[in-house]
Amino acid sequence: MDYVDEETSQRSHENIDVVYNVTEDTFGDIYAERQPVVLRGLELGPCMERWTVDYLAENGGEKEVKIHVSQTPQMDFINKNFMYRSLPFCDLVKRASQDFQAEYFAEETEKYYLRALGDDPRKDKADIKTQFPALAEDITIPPFFSEEKFFSSVFRIASPGLQLWTHYDVMDNFLIQIRGRKRVVLFSPKSVNYLYMNGDKSEVLDIDNVDEEKYPLFKKAERFEVFLEPGDVLFIPALWFHNVISLDFGVAVNVFWKHLDDQMYDNKDTYGNKDPLPAGRAFQIADRAIKALEELPEEYRDFYARRLINRIENKAVISDENLI
Repeated sequence: MDYVDEETSQRSHENIDVVYNVTEDTFGDIYAERQPVVLRGLELGPCMERWTVDYLAENGGEKEVKIHVSQTPQMDFINKNFMYRSLPFCDLVKRASQDFQAEYFAEETEKYYLRALGDDPRKDKADIKTQFPALAEDITIPPFFSEEKFFSSVFRIASPGLQLWTHYDVMDNFLIQIRGRKRVVLFSPKSVNYLYMNGDKSEVLDIDNVDEEKYPLFKKAERFEVFLEPGDVLFIPALWFHNVISLDFGVAVNVFWKHLDDQMYDNKDTYGNKDPLPAGRAFQIADRAIKALEELPEEYRDFYARRLINRIENKAVISDENLI
């Protein structure tokens, strides 16, 4: 995979603001803007010095974790070009930090990705304090949101070169980078109609070499880019699309919290990736409307579909710039 050079890295910072030494008070103004921001110079605790491979392996222990194992750097969640496997946490850390494996599932150059889950993913949310209590003592999570809004804290570990598919989250989050550098490409929520969505994920896998015949609208998407260094905290507002590449062996903690009122979310959603309940109902209604329109002859179906789209545009869309 070809990575962007340092000159591009400097230019990319013009898109995403980097703010130093943010406090709880100053973050309030940043938060109101609903734009991605890199927070730099925060006190994140002793994890910044302690979390070496050996330390993580020793203090994370032999807890079994479910991981993605990929033979290609670009993981594709839609077509599942990876395997789900399990490893003791200590073994995962050691393998993910290496380019070549003495023991492997498919091949010696395979790559690993951990998105930590709750002990019972059907009932429990991911929380580093619960799943990895010894390591949780080392990290200070920026106290920039109220505790009652907290949803989950997700341990993320990735092999060098691994690329996570473009997706959006329905909650606000901090991506706290502890070890390694990451390249993060983001797309505005207003670009949703250009990203060829399949659920909450984009079908465009290679965002740097896009097949323009297959995805002609992708170039219209409003694109932002930033390179994260260890100690950086990227604020990603809900609905902002992001594609993440671990340039080095990467260790991060992702903290999610609720931006909307509690009743907007499905309380059975332990992963935190279901759309807000009103949005889910709207999709269901739209599916029923489409099915009803299919009962009409083609000429009538086209006419009433256009009327329906026009009604949505007039009633629900904030401005024309959100549309194709």
